[in-house]
Amino acid sequence: MKYIVLLGDGMSDEAVKDLDGKTPLQAARTPHMDAMARRGRIGLAHTVPKGLPPGSDVANLSVFGYDPRTCYTGRSPLEAASMGVQLGPDDVAFRVNLVNLLPTKGTLIMNDYSAGHISTEEGRELIEAIQQQIGDDEFQFYPGVGYRHLMVWRNGKSGMSATPPHDISGKSILDYLPKGEGADKLIYLMNSSQLILNNHPQYRRRLEADKIPANSIWLWGHGKAPKMEPFREKFGLSGAVISAVDLINGIGIGAGLDVIRVEGATGYLDTNYDGKVQAALKALETHDYVYLHVEAPDEASHSGNLSHKLQAIEDFDARVVGPVMEGIRRFGSFRILCTPDHPTPIRLKTHTDAPVPFIIYDGGESDNDSILGYDEDSARASGLVLEEGHRLMELMLEK
Repeated sequence: MKYIVLLGDGMSDEAVKDLDGKTPLQAARTPHMDAMARRGRIGLAHTVPKGLPPGSDVANLSVFGYDPRTCYTGRSPLEAASMGVQLGPDDVAFRVNLVNLLPTKGTLIMNDYSAGHISTEEGRELIEAIQQQIGDDEFQFYPGVGYRHLMVWRNGKSGMSATPPHDISGKSILDYLPKGEGADKLIYLMNSSQLILNNHPQYRRRLEADKIPANSIWLWGHGKAPKMEPFREKFGLSGAVISAVDLINGIGIGAGLDVIRVEGATGYLDTNYDGKVQAALKALETHDYVYLHVEAPDEASHSGNLSHKLQAIEDFDARVVGPVMEGIRRFGSFRILCTPDHPTPIRLKTHTDAPVPFIIYDGGESDNDSILGYDEDSARASGLVLEEGHRLMELMLEK
């Protein structure tokens, strides 16, 4: 038996007025996911346990089959693992976003949490400049992918609170700066980065190219190294993970899965869908399980771009789900789990902890006429609800 998870990050949503009251999943053309929903099992899963933040870290841990209540320590330690950065027992990792802040009426507005979806090459150039000028034995900056980077505070503080920048788009940052013990040092680093970035040659180049420049870093998502039970010991399966996002790859590394890097995987609409699908099918030749993650729907949601979200969902269906449904048949028996990790409503531009619609499909061809397709309403109408999202993996493996 071969198992594959097809994860469309943030696909789930609310009813949208501009879509005549439909959700993006209902409005988008998704014939492959609709067919799986009618021929498989569809339901809702609560992937974010009560009391935990509705982030991709928590929700994806659940979909991987791990209870976040027992192993979640923060987002950035998982990203550090993906980047090959070793954390000591007292080290604290932080996500570093390259952002654009806009001076407005005596304050600074979070204008763009991704600095115009800055490229990986441009992001590396800036993070290297920051490391050179303000990095030291205590604070070290590491380049990642696109706007997503890493800082490690050696023997650092971990009790402060910090806000994800995509949660405050269009808002003044003053009420959302880090708070608590050690926060003053983080704010100093953020302020120092602004001087570096505003005087970097790239700032002028992006302005002249009519692109949004990075003019600050934003520190958040901190935590210490987690401890996870190896996936093979937990589920008896060998596995691999495919994603453009360090967070997802870091969960895979923590679980002892093979991480497969695909050239051209960007985490947005221009990602290499075909390369990721072919890598996943190739991996199933030697592994029992593959986790294929696509970030684009979530990024479109954070930007509040409805047309991009519809495109991302339709691309996911046409360029990932359809080819996997066809290609996996050569292995004989198989199961596909198709799901978001969490909802990311266009209206809010951030995640919620609402349950997500999932499908488990094993190749059946008999339609259930009571299921119209793959969407939140059909999943709710099925009556199948998993209160603990990490049980999804058990349901997928059920004999």
